[in-house]
Amino acid sequence: MDNRLASIDLGSNTFRLSIGRIVHHGGTAQIYAEDKLRELVALANGLDEHKRIDAATVEQALAALRRFGERLRGFPPANVRAVATNTFRVARNAPEILPAAERALGFPIEIISGQEEARLIYLGVIQDLPPSDHRRLVIDIGGGSTEFIIGQHAKPLELASLELGCTTWTRQFFPQGRITETRMRQAVLAARGAIESIASRYRGTGWQEAYGSSGTAKGLLAILTENGLSPRDITLDGMERLRAALVDAGQVRLHDWAGLKAERVPVLPGGLAIMIAAFQELGIDRMKAGDGALRIGVLHDLLGRDLHQDQRDETVRQMLGRYQLDRAQAGHVRDLALRLFDQLGLAAGPETAELRRALGWTADLHEVGLAIARSDYHKHSAYILQHADMPGFSHDDQRLLAFLALGHQGRLAKVRDYAPDRARWLALCCLRLAVLVLRRREPLGSIPFHIQAQGRTIRVTVDEGWLEAHPLSRFLLKSEVDVWRKAGFTLDVS
Repeated sequence: MDNRLASIDLGSNTFRLSIGRIVHHGGTAQIYAEDKLRELVALANGLDEHKRIDAATVEQALAALRRFGERLRGFPPANVRAVATNTFRVARNAPEILPAAERALGFPIEIISGQEEARLIYLGVIQDLPPSDHRRLVIDIGGGSTEFIIGQHAKPLELASLELGCTTWTRQFFPQGRITETRMRQAVLAARGAIESIASRYRGTGWQEAYGSSGTAKGLLAILTENGLSPRDITLDGMERLRAALVDAGQVRLHDWAGLKAERVPVLPGGLAIMIAAFQELGIDRMKAGDGALRIGVLHDLLGRDLHQDQRDETVRQMLGRYQLDRAQAGHVRDLALRLFDQLGLAAGPETAELRRALGWTADLHEVGLAIARSDYHKHSAYILQHADMPGFSHDDQRLLAFLALGHQGRLAKVRDYAPDRARWLALCCLRLAVLVLRRREPLGSIPFHIQAQGRTIRVTVDEGWLEAHPLSRFLLKSEVDVWRKAGFTLDVS
């Protein structure tokens, strides 16, 4: 078994690849860094006025991904996770770019939500911090968005992602790199306005330690300490002195500042304005730089899945409680749907294993739409599962859950837009059958039928004695034949 994991962070400013090696120590496992690559792509700079990434930037991104793909050649797909962040979230042509990006990399790419990005950032940051009972505030200023997290131990307590980043802020407020007092004041005030939406909640939760986890935070710390503007940490006084010096100079000049890297010159004004705004709006005294980041969080999330400590299981458990679902019925449907799925004997592999897990999660949550209304609850369930913030789940994960939830009741024409392959259709059939025969919301005991599939023919063999004792189920099973015929399948119930 390959003991290497790889994460790819497609950020708005920089693409990063991290490879780690899993080493087991007794009952625990750790990740040791093996290799890393980074490419400055400046994806956010390629966004035009129509929120489309221009062709030159797309080609630069694809070239970087091809180089990453060469390094990852031979990695098992289950050991690689690639995540795309804010610029992919906002770009209108992201659906056109994504297939080419996946071909260049050789692995699927997930466009993750801001909440999921924040969760993974926190998971990455805490790996390199000493144990503490304190609540910790983490701020990650990226190229296109900034994530704010308060957590304690491994648990995030507050998660937020705001659309302000060092690249986009510099473009908006400091065109041609010109820095004036008016521009800086406007940039800070605009950032404060965005942060104000979370400030009250975050100050109410409170924290004892603050960390900056991005290149902006590390760059600011280096500039402030190496130029005598701050003794150790990032401080508001030190940043105000840096701000005044930049305004006097009218621009960022590399040779003026010890500790300033050339790649940070174009984005320093925007990053500084956002960090000043965060300090002012949240009342931060001082901040240290954290070494962990999104890519490290992705690696540890992969490790958790490898060790069967999947965040997605915890998310489903929380949703079961939050929506007050009938846990007994959900468990009965889950058990039967998975037993039917196992009868199909689909080819073993990571894709089948993930599909089986998705089937189980959907069975647990298939009635979540009842929180909105009984009528057409399956449509409400699908909407919630596709659009809710579900930590650990990618957009593709949630789209699969939504397909299964939407299709488990009624006709099947409505799920064609999800473009399911044969295996997903079969998983849906298992869920529909489970819900159908458990309509009385009572445990079933032994399975009264067997399911087989060959091509687009699904054969369901039912115990005749059971059918005689359950005339409603007999009627509903016969009705399924016509439903599946219209979906292009032959369902044979005998």
